[in-house]
Amino acid sequence: MAWYNKDEIKKFIRKDNSILVVWDVQEALVNSIFNKEEFLQKLKEIISAARQYNVPIVYTKITPLPERFQPPYMRRSFNPGDIVKDVYPQGSDVVLNKNTTSIFVGTNFELMLRNAGIQTIVFTGIATDIGVETSARHAQALGYLPVIAREAVSSSDKDAHERSLANMSKLMPVLDNKEIIERWSS
Repeated sequence: MAWYNKDEIKKFIRKDNSILVVWDVQEALVNSIFNKEEFLQKLKEIISAARQYNVPIVYTKITPLPERFQPPYMRRSFNPGDIVKDVYPQGSDVVLNKNTTSIFVGTNFELMLRNAGIQTIVFTGIATDIGVETSARHAQALGYLPVIAREAVSSSDKDAHERSLANMSKLMPVLDNKEIIERWSS
């Protein structure tokens, strides 16, 4: 059971106070997920709607620290590749290079939100059970309204993805694209 009233909380999802986060949609990650085609179609749909309703879009990009400055337990070679061409940033989209599983650690994201008067963060991307959930919970702890675009998040681990969606739905809205886009259009 959720701690919030879904219909009441939807009133806080508006185009004038929202931002769309496209989390780590990089080549190696997209190629590892269980539902690549469906995910990309739904991600394109919500990105298109954000552009239509002038909702700012921030892409995150895994950017490892130089090896010497990585924690010893994380020193490994991993090249996630570039953001996939199907949903590549355009025009005024922002790309945030980040080194952690929270969009708030080591970036200026919170400052950007405060400067723009944004209170609602719509999360999309990969992986639901890692960076999306970590960032959404961190957003909520900071007083923002995190919204998970259920159809536009994914993972290489389907079971972990589904558990993560179930866990988050108890704390924050986990909505289909249609529900989010209806709120932006009203």
